[in-house]
Amino acid sequence: MTTEERRDLSLAAAGLQLRAAGDEAEQRFYGTAMLYGTRAAIGNPKSWGFFEEFAPGAAARSLAEFDQRMLIDHDTYYLVSRVSAGDLTLTDTARGVEVDSALDDELSYVRDFRRNVEKRRITGMSIGFWVREARWEEIEVEEPRPDGKIEVYTADLRVISDIDLMEVSGVTFPAYVDTDADVRAQVGPALVARGDRAAILRRAEHRPELRELLKHLDAGAGPAATVRARQPVAERQQALAARWNLPAA
Repeated sequence: MTTEERRDLSLAAAGLQLRAAGDEAEQRFYGTAMLYGTRAAIGNPKSWGFFEEFAPGAAARSLAEFDQRMLIDHDTYYLVSRVSAGDLTLTDTARGVEVDSALDDELSYVRDFRRNVEKRRITGMSIGFWVREARWEEIEVEEPRPDGKIEVYTADLRVISDIDLMEVSGVTFPAYVDTDADVRAQVGPALVARGDRAAILRRAEHRPELRELLKHLDAGAGPAATVRARQPVAERQQALAARWNLPAA
């Protein structure tokens, strides 16, 4: 099982904008692809999910090493811009990763994308990434109940401190975690990388399909990230680009 993951940011949080850059007549795309220090629920943290947040600077190393792309709906056919082409800038800030992309009107799908942003049909931003370093914590969560009382429960928190950020996407659909495939795609890579059988079994009591993850633990899928970390940067980037079906440099 690979460790590639995707996380979405809502339209309001992403702050998508189209505006002219300086004296240029052409519009550029601006937005936020990921936020630091913002806690999000992945699945249902009370039972089979967990909370997650990106630590400040989690994408900094990757932005310095890799050649990211901007896509539409994570589809490599719809390539909007690319760092190495000079028409995409991803900036690591205290808030998160900010996106500044040119929009090539000679591409029909980019014209469509621009119009969808104008009409607010784009629901936000999303990132495609591999986790390099993360830690797990047990936290207490206070949740208001309909009767006005406060329920306190224990949940897992995953703090991601280093990622291989491969691409950012404008997305036209929200990320719902409902079907069996969605559940495995959202929580599976994190649980396998954690390597904790008990954590998987606890969640499988609520979502039996998660028992399939035990096969990946038995196959020894967990240490793969350590092996990648020892590869030279150029070699690692080439392997990741091939895995994601992205054009090579």
